[in-house]
Amino acid sequence: MSMEITNSYSTSTVELKTSIPGKTRTEQIKTGYSNVNDYSKYLQSKYSYMNTGTTSMQGVPTTVSVSGAFLKKCMNDPEKAKYLEENLAAIPDCAAYAVSHAQGTLTSLSYKIDENGNITGISSGTNDPDGKIARENAKRKAKEQREKEEKLERKRAERREEEERIAEMRAERKAQREAVQSHEITVIGNDVRELTDKIVNAMSQPDNAAISETTGFDIKA
Repeated sequence: MSMEITNSYSTSTVELKTSIPGKTRTEQIKTGYSNVNDYSKYLQSKYSYMNTGTTSMQGVPTTVSVSGAFLKKCMNDPEKAKYLEENLAAIPDCAAYAVSHAQGTLTSLSYKIDENGNITGISSGTNDPDGKIARENAKRKAKEQREKEEKLERKRAERREEEERIAEMRAERKAQREAVQSHEITVIGNDVRELTDKIVNAMSQPDNAAISETTGFDIKA
């Protein structure tokens, strides 16, 4: 015994708004689906970009996703189905408008319809599609960093020179202190003239710290 299952679809002819203000178009929509999968296939046959991942619109990667919960609400509700198809049909024109009117260059578009039928649009873009601004910014930053490093290196060099100068001064002072020697010369004799000559000779030789002669000391009148 076999059982044939048939679906009882309802087809409605409705006026759908378009992306052009005040302009409508006639469209037939189907409702009365028994499961979301069949309803999704019906919609994808008309709007191939719905729930099929990323596609290209006007050369821009674009995704269009509709919540399964909202599809379930629409598949047996002509008013909600009309609302859904009205917006799905308008997306390509909306994408074209976004590409032609947005400042800079669009790099991606996304339209998401949640379980309550609320639509979220997300776009990404750049004002530097060929990377020229990015290259110039990178070059400027590299130059600033190089100048900063050069400035730091100059300061380090100046500090090293100052440290070397101070070290040299300290070394010179130390050498001067070590070069200065105190000494006392003692000469004993009995002739003041001869004694004086010996003192003078001894003072010309600093290493001779003391000279002593014990021959007596005699000053004659």
